Amino acid sequence: MYKSDKRLLILDADGTTIDAFSAIEAAFARHGLAIGDETSFRKRRHLLKYLGGLKEFPSIIKNNLRKGSRARLVDSLTEVYRQEARLYEGIPELVRTLIAAPDIAVGMVTRNITNEPLETLRQLFARYEIDISELDFFVHIPLGEKKTSQFRAIREQFGINPARAYVCGDEHKDFAAAIGSGMHPFMVSYGFEDYGRLTEKFDIPHELISRTSAELCLRVRHALGLGPGSAQ
Repeated sequence: MYKSDKRLLILDADGTTIDAFSAIEAAFARHGLAIGDETSFRKRRHLLKYLGGLKEFPSIIKNNLRKGSRARLVDSLTEVYRQEARLYEGIPELVRTLIAAPDIAVGMVTRNITNEPLETLRQLFARYEIDISELDFFVHIPLGEKKTSQFRAIREQFGINPARAYVCGDEHKDFAAAIGSGMHPFMVSYGFEDYGRLTEKFDIPHELISRTSAELCLRVRHALGLGPGSAQ
């Protein structure tokens, strides 16, 4: 029925593996703009994440965007991602371990809106001595496209049983896409959506949610039998 006995792990980029809040904060600061604390940021997460509509932006940011500075903000964000952005604690070691595991197909999906996003993330990961060309896949998903179809396409590409497939994400849409494509979700609450929103508004089971990247790494390692934290 399935052409592969491998397991599959799909990693979300911004907010799950990459500290996107700090990168966006630094980029806006270069233009004299403050995005507020992380709690406030999460309430405007889509607007700030994609530099989209203006309704919920503070007035100073609205004015700057209306003056045509969106391109300059994206330029700054690109530079910050390539030169300064950080991976969350424990993520570099986990990614290296996953790449080295012969029975795991691992890759990443992203909606990153920097210039040439795949090149941007290549440079970011290279600072952690990770060559993203060694991943089994690296997919940039357009903003208007749902993740469910992409997750399913990736799984079918490798011919992997959905019961052996996993998704790591930080938003309720990641959870829905994982379930919708028959995969197990590893959710985190340190990214674009917090623990209360995930559990209370979207009824995501708390057992699936990691509050820190260290906890996520332990859960993944245990589930996949990858050394420390695994039951071997």
